[in-house]
Amino acid sequence: MERKDNQTPQGEIARILVEFLEVAITSVVSLKGIYPSGAFERRKYMNVVVQRARHPQLREYIHSAVSGLFNFIQKGLVERVAVIFYNADNIPIERFIFKLTVNQSFGSNVEEVDLEFSLRSFLIKLSVSQTLTTVLPRDCRWEITAYFRALPQISASKDAEMWIPTDTKQWQQPPLITPIKSMNSEPLGLQLYLEHPNSSELLSG
Repeated sequence: MERKDNQTPQGEIARILVEFLEVAITSVVSLKGIYPSGAFERRKYMNVVVQRARHPQLREYIHSAVSGLFNFIQKGLVERVAVIFYNADNIPIERFIFKLTVNQSFGSNVEEVDLEFSLRSFLIKLSVSQTLTTVLPRDCRWEITAYFRALPQISASKDAEMWIPTDTKQWQQPPLITPIKSMNSEPLGLQLYLEHPNSSELLSG
């Protein structure tokens, strides 16, 4: 996504964030080992070695999903973006949550270098977080889900048409949360954490 000279600070933050999310979500999927290692190739992003999907459909799914969030992130409508892994019964067994806050009153120029320096640390932390995650069963599936502070109007944007309300099963008990990384700057707040069902939920499932 190319930078526009007339872009607002919120637009600039959203552009950087969408780019980052595409790389970070690809890293999550690679980390979980759902696909053979040959499905990914090593690339450099923000001076960090990351994984890039080689399969066009996988790459396009991740790209189109996060790109479709650009306008909503810019307007502060997106609260969380999640990568959710499901078992064969369509019940979530693990969620990687990116919780974001874009300061809507921020009016200064965005210091892209500083922002990218902070986001780079998320990619580094993510690359060594496998021990915190769950071993996935066979026949699992995954998807990208966005949680909105307010539902976007479909008529207002074609991007909204890409996002449909989810009807998947949810946990009945509060999840177990494992923090991975967080940052809180004036233009952008971001948290990355894992959610797992608690033991009583697993027993009852």
